[in-house]
Order: sequence, then structure tokens, then C-alpha cells
Amino acid sequence: MSIFSAPVFDATVVFDGQELFKGRGAAQTWAEKVAKEIEAEVTVEKIGTGWALKATVDGEAVSWGIYGQRLSRIEQAG
Repeated sequence: MSIFSAPVFDATVVFDGQELFKGRGAAQTWAEKVAKEIEAEVTVEKIGTGWALKATVDGEAVSWGIYGQRLSRIEQAG
């Protein structure tokens, strides 16, 4: 099962219309899971009041937040 289909039950916040992880620790835990799946370095970045996952995939910068309790690509917020 892909990590992208696993439910995210961690606390979230909404900043600039993007649902993000509320805590750095939760974001870091998910970053480690995603890194294993995509076989690339995944970091966490503070965006406003929340935390997003960041990586470079196939030469493209990608950010993930949460949508419908699943990890989802997001546009870079504020």
C-alpha cells in the first residue's frame, strides 16, 4: 500500500487555503515515510502556521500538505 493512500490522523491547520501539519514532529514522521517510498530526501518546512513536506522529484520541487486525510501535492503557500 502506498504511503499516499494511508490516512493522516495528525492535527492540522489551514494557512492560505492549504491544510498543513500542525506540528513539526508529525510532519517529520511523515517525511521519513515518504522518503522511503519515493527514495529521495524529504524535508519539512514551516509555512505560516503549519508544516509541509518538501522534496525534489524528477527534477521538480514538490510540496505536500493534506487533503481529505491523505497526503496531497500543494501549491507553495505564503
